[in-house]
Amino acid sequence: MSFSVFIVTFFTWLVLTWTIDPQEIIVGLIVSAVISVIFKRYYNIKLSAKFIPGLFKFVFVYVPVFIWEMLKANLDVASRVVEPKVKVKPGFVRIKTDLKGDVAKLTLANSITLTPGTITVDIKDDELYIHWIEVKGTDEESKKSFYGVFERILKGVYE
Repeated sequence: MSFSVFIVTFFTWLVLTWTIDPQEIIVGLIVSAVISVIFKRYYNIKLSAKFIPGLFKFVFVYVPVFIWEMLKANLDVASRVVEPKVKVKPGFVRIKTDLKGDVAKLTLANSITLTPGTITVDIKDDELYIHWIEVKGTDEESKKSFYGVFERILKGVYE
């Protein structure tokens, strides 16, 4: 049994059930133990001293910023639907990320995709290919204005 897989799985169980009922906790412990035995070879999770601070930073810093950015993007896309005269300038943009880990890049790509008006099409090495509903420019500064806030926080979480 992989202890780190067990801890992550049990924490996920607690978050998803959101209860402190002893029966739920016991079932969660059993399910987490079984999952960690079965899937330990597929997981590459290593708990380090940075894991807990990174987790708190993710939950209490990244998630609120992501929700705010998603809300703004929802309002932007809704205004484009309601107002037919609003011009859109869709296109594909290639952005270069400074994030090193695969999980960090995946989190950035998923955050971009979950933000209305954008979708991450591909990830190659340190580049993400994104379809954007309103391409404001192809220079690095205009691209950073779009994803830079996500990347900056994710650096603190994953690196």
